[in-house]
Amino acid sequence: MDVNLRAAQLADCPRLLELVHELAVFEKAPNEVDVSLPEFEDAGFGNNPVWKAFVAEVDDYIVGFALYYTRYSTWKGRRVYLEDLIVTESMRGQGIGKLLFESVLKETKELNYSGMVWQVLDWNKPAINFYKKYGAGVEAGWLNASLSTDKL
Repeated sequence: MDVNLRAAQLADCPRLLELVHELAVFEKAPNEVDVSLPEFEDAGFGNNPVWKAFVAEVDDYIVGFALYYTRYSTWKGRRVYLEDLIVTESMRGQGIGKLLFESVLKETKELNYSGMVWQVLDWNKPAINFYKKYGAGVEAGWLNASLSTDKL
């Protein structure tokens, strides 16, 4: 299988959002994706882009992506935050996630950032095992907190 890795482009956004919805179903939160296509496009390719992504294509069709952005830690400095690593279900187990993950690792090194961080659900054992192969530490004890627009 020939996998083409490249930087995401504006025209990829509809397919990327399809994969985001697939991930939400996998993560047992199918109704939690509220972002619109125009907002997603603007956030990645507008006047003030906040995210970048690598996409993986097979036969010119996007089968996965890794979306990331810069995060700042007062303890560690600049770090890449891996927001999503998604491979469509039918293509999992073929090394595509590895290629995407390693592309973000390479980008982190090239930017000379202090590291890369991300979240993984505690029940997602395949993902946890995948990350541990890289020597990643998976921390317990931190709880996610957020405020949505209606609470601001």
